[in-house]
Amino acid sequence: ARYEDAPKQGDRLFWLSRAVPGWDSRGSLEAVSSSGPVLVESGVAGWYAPAGTPAPPREFFLEPDRYADAMPGGSGARLPGRVLAHVWDLISGNADQTTVDIEALFPAPPAADLGPGVYQWGRHPLVVSEGVRIEPGAAFDTTEGPIWLDRGAVVRSFTRMCGPTYLGPHAALLGGSVECSSIGPVSKIHGEFASSICLGYANKQHDGHIGHAYMGRWVNLGAETTNSDLKNNYGTIRLWTPPDGELETGEIKLGSLLGDHVKTGIGLLLNTGTVVGAGSNLYGAEMPPRYVPPFSWGSGEELVEYRADKFLEVAERAMARRDVMLSESQRDQLSRAWARARGGGEPARPIEG
Repeated sequence: ARYEDAPKQGDRLFWLSRAVPGWDSRGSLEAVSSSGPVLVESGVAGWYAPAGTPAPPREFFLEPDRYADAMPGGSGARLPGRVLAHVWDLISGNADQTTVDIEALFPAPPAADLGPGVYQWGRHPLVVSEGVRIEPGAAFDTTEGPIWLDRGAVVRSFTRMCGPTYLGPHAALLGGSVECSSIGPVSKIHGEFASSICLGYANKQHDGHIGHAYMGRWVNLGAETTNSDLKNNYGTIRLWTPPDGELETGEIKLGSLLGDHVKTGIGLLLNTGTVVGAGSNLYGAEMPPRYVPPFSWGSGEELVEYRADKFLEVAERAMARRDVMLSESQRDQLSRAWARARGGGEPARPIEG
């Protein structure tokens, strides 16, 4: 939302999208009465404006940490929680956060009523929501963390799930090994999916290894698409991000980061720390560069601009397969994203090594 559209009445909390609140934050916030920044353990998480006080100045949204440090006293309300510093923090911290979330939402869940031929072992719970269907031959290992199957989810035969893992509403596991992952709604996953995040409406219906990866919405992976998440020399992994260029992550394991509406052809191989911009369509036997600009089309290093009209045509067709209509507002948003991403500037260079 735009700053100008912020509400003017009542108590307001402006929250940084990278901030993860603790589960007991609400009680702490109720004790806050003064206007000012809201701090968590690792930085500024937002701004609290009680009724009758103005919204934060525009400068706060641009540089919240710097603005908070410049305030008289340099302090504000303190809440439990943390701020994610980098996108790979979503991956490295997902297992612990999934455990915390499930245990907070289900402090004393009843034992799961599993049908014949379904097995579960481990000290953590298996939470089965309404409408979940589990076929015989599925196995659930909750030794290292809990598992939550949200409403309407499907787990087919010959699937092995290891916690901590979350399977979203009406998502389906079609066989294979899934561990320490979070899978969003209406996604279809098959094969090896490890320590990864899938936001939703994604399609990975075939074999192939996806590990320590982050997948946006409407991603479709061709058969045997596989990413590396560990270098041969066991060194830390670098990746390229649009605002900061090449960065050292400090992570030994890090796979691919795939934006919304990314498509891959059969047998595509992705290197460690590969970033694929939204709307890209990759195919062929040659490995693509470690950074693929948004709305790219092609094989290996031979990448060209993915025409906006063709991209929108494919996006509309793919969404219809999940009974979702591409609305005019979404079409406009994607068109503006295409124009911004392909609107000029120096092309990114792939990372060497």
